[in-house]
Amino acid sequence: MSLPTHARAVIIGGGIIVCSTAYHLAKNGWTDTVLLERAKLTSGSTFHAAGLVGQLRTSANITQLLKYSVELYDRLEAETGQATGWKRNGGLRLACNPERLTEIKRQATTAHSFGLEMHLLSPQEAKELWPVMDIADVVGAAFLPTDGQANPSDIAQALAKGARAAGVKIVEDCPVTAILIENGRAVGVATEQGEIRSEVVVNCGGQWAKEIGRMAGVTVPLQSVQHQYLVTEPIEGLPRNLPTLRDPDRLIYFKEEVGGLVFGGYEPNPIPWALDGIPKGFHFTLLDSDFDHFEPLMEQALVRVPALEKAGVKQLINGPESFTPDGNFILGEAPELKGFYVGAGFNAFGIASAGGAGRALAEWIAGGEPPFDLWPVDIRRFGPVHRDEAWVRTRTLEAYARHYTMAWPHEEMESGRPVRVSPLYERLKAQGASFGWKLGWERPNWFAPKGMEPKDQYSYGRQNWFEAVGAEHRAARKAAALFDQSSFAKFMLIGQDAEASLSWVAANDVSRPSGSLTYTQMLNQRGGIECDLTVARLDEKAYYIVTGTGFATHDLAWIGDQLPENLDAKLVDVTSARAVLSLMGPKSREILAKVTDADVSNAAFPFGTVQEITVAGTPVRALRITYVGELGWELHIPTEAAGAVFDRLMEAGRPKGLVNAGYRAIESLRLEKGYRAWGSDIGPDHTPLEAGLGWAVKLKTNRPFLGREALEAQHRAPLKKRLAGFTVENPDTVLLGRETIFRDGKPVGWLTSGGWGYTVGKWIGYGYVRNPDGVSTEYLTSGSYELEVAAERVPAKLHLQPLYDPKNERVRG
Repeated sequence: MSLPTHARAVIIGGGIIVCSTAYHLAKNGWTDTVLLERAKLTSGSTFHAAGLVGQLRTSANITQLLKYSVELYDRLEAETGQATGWKRNGGLRLACNPERLTEIKRQATTAHSFGLEMHLLSPQEAKELWPVMDIADVVGAAFLPTDGQANPSDIAQALAKGARAAGVKIVEDCPVTAILIENGRAVGVATEQGEIRSEVVVNCGGQWAKEIGRMAGVTVPLQSVQHQYLVTEPIEGLPRNLPTLRDPDRLIYFKEEVGGLVFGGYEPNPIPWALDGIPKGFHFTLLDSDFDHFEPLMEQALVRVPALEKAGVKQLINGPESFTPDGNFILGEAPELKGFYVGAGFNAFGIASAGGAGRALAEWIAGGEPPFDLWPVDIRRFGPVHRDEAWVRTRTLEAYARHYTMAWPHEEMESGRPVRVSPLYERLKAQGASFGWKLGWERPNWFAPKGMEPKDQYSYGRQNWFEAVGAEHRAARKAAALFDQSSFAKFMLIGQDAEASLSWVAANDVSRPSGSLTYTQMLNQRGGIECDLTVARLDEKAYYIVTGTGFATHDLAWIGDQLPENLDAKLVDVTSARAVLSLMGPKSREILAKVTDADVSNAAFPFGTVQEITVAGTPVRALRITYVGELGWELHIPTEAAGAVFDRLMEAGRPKGLVNAGYRAIESLRLEKGYRAWGSDIGPDHTPLEAGLGWAVKLKTNRPFLGREALEAQHRAPLKKRLAGFTVENPDTVLLGRETIFRDGKPVGWLTSGGWGYTVGKWIGYGYVRNPDGVSTEYLTSGSYELEVAAERVPAKLHLQPLYDPKNERVRG
């Protein structure tokens, strides 16, 4: 096929992901699309993929995305006439100890929350589904009847056939040699056969995606890792209808194939590949089998399936696949380059993801924004640390090794640390801080009392830090606590038109005088919450914006993209310029007054304002705001002076009961107060009206802002979901999030977050109650509620007001 000179979209790659993206772009009317493959379709990773298709993930939207894959594969062969090898034979997951059984019970509840059928089974019931396994050590199992398996190459070819039929041009043996860039935007590609100009360029290059990204100045953090599985000869008496089987305690998986078994796993010592780049001509190529490395998995498989001892070995396949540092794939428009999209890093579940991921990416391209909340896989979740290939490799190998290990609540990754640290890191470490990791930053999660090691001990019950966090929580409620929040992302918006620009992007009123501090959301065209942050107006032409650590890349890119191009306003990341100490609690004013000459009385320094004060000889930007439900200030300090300010505060505060506190105390405090968290309670799929944040939106003015029309339309009709709070009485019922909400015996939603409230002495959860006919206050209060927790229902009490200080008297006094 001759190479066209123009196309609406150019997609690079030849695996199942690129074929799905092309197929779905055509479904969205983008038929003028060209797919460029360096060799032949499926010649990279797709041809050797194992082909298991599981659906359940910890995110509702990613689960729905994988659920769509199954629905697509159900009909794809009939639609295209191309065989797919798809079998909806179900998926079985085993538990071999009480902790794993708790995990799969919670997974079953998550499945029910997200609309998936999942059944808990006894060991004997599991054996009836998989009669060739030994169940001597099995304590329970779970079965997802809609999971399945496929022939990856056939699925990819079927998608390619569907794309071609709709008008997509597929050009093989056509390597891309450069990305064409003009004025900060991708405008096409150069190939060995010529150039193609296009509106967008889509990088679905699989293991080559990192290299393709490099051509465009875009970071695609992934690492190729060797992944092996063994294919047996036919085994006499083996049923052909076996479900796929995952045995995470033995780190292995199985599927039936032409009367034999395919089995592989995720070893704790993975081997990275292509450290110096992928060899030229590497297509339809496997690596040498490594029987020594596979032996531990083989031993585990022999215990589970004794019949393997006599089975013939057809082949040990060693095929490299691309993995990411957090185990989630990568989708979306690159923050570094407009018009350049990425779909890569599928962590050996690309076949399961392909249908839904291709659809989501195509809809993102066609619509100009994500079709729904895709934060767990959004390319903007990465930061500067992900540009370091050595760091990416180290963290990715840890993520690979944890693929089948227990997914504990509050679990922290350990490799590649520390990278970014607060100037107080060594001080806090010496004072017993146990640190967590967020986008490269070390942040204090909690502080160990004397005699206790500051290290998490994981469980599904109350973990070892429970009482230590309780002490921090109580100090914030009764005296004062000091939180190091230096990792906050901080931006400056400056320019003649700073107010006009920010007023368009911000849903709340940011036109207030200098010295005002505004809590605001920023909305997409659907009215969904893209950013949740505070804005301090420093003068007529300058705003200081503060947002969460993990959202630095996302928010900087999103705000920058939405600022009107014809106005004079520049957005600058100033995160590293200032450390942040949050002084919170009823005695915080007394403490602050001891270290500054400024008048910090309520009359002189009211809530929702920003002032510059002097502490320890240093000008400090003080923001009167709170996320814990107490009187307090965020103190934004020049980085070089953070130590002096910290020492002065602690010296003045200790007699008043001031203590160090960490992020786990913040979480407990904010749950009691009912403050929302972006990424769980609020996000792109939730509007301020649904989240109970309508008070923070300037709908009563006539000023235009992004998302206003969607909110006005929603305001005229009954809300179909509303965020509500819940508590349970039993202190042994642990709420973590994703528990199913039942109203009058019917499922109406799931918890978006959960945790223990030390002041109220109860487990607290928040979640959206859904009803297609509308969710009024009367609807909410007239129901009787239960929560499904680890597959058991428990009574729950509804709360529409904060459990602590509902009138804000402690915050605003």
